[in-house]
Amino acid sequence: QVQLEESGGGLVQPGGSLRLSCAASGGIFSIYIMGWYRQAPGKQRGLVAAITPGGSTRYADSVKGRFTISRDNARNTVYLQMNSLKPEDTAVYYCNQLPTTVPIGDGRGKLPWGQGTQVTVSS
Repeated sequence: QVQLEESGGGLVQPGGSLRLSCAASGGIFSIYIMGWYRQAPGKQRGLVAAITPGGSTRYADSVKGRFTISRDNARNTVYLQMNSLKPEDTAVYYCNQLPTTVPIGDGRGKLPWGQGTQVTVSS
């Protein structure tokens, strides 16, 4: 059973940066399409960035140009570099394997969800 563990969140001022990490244990990580999702208070969880095994990426319009998803298959880890953070980026961030070619904004993940990591953008 694959387990996911997210880390790297915290409190940051608007305009600041954070780098999130997601370590996967078990499974064949290198063949997974991986994604970062977020859930803001009172809202449903939704996909904001995805990366294929070959490194192709796609993003939600709201984060395009500010967030960068990457992966290290040797370390079974996927990253989310977040720059120019805004208060509206405040959410719990999760990673997961995409079950199929789910669209940006979709909340479906294939693996059991980890605990996520809280990102708070506030002055």
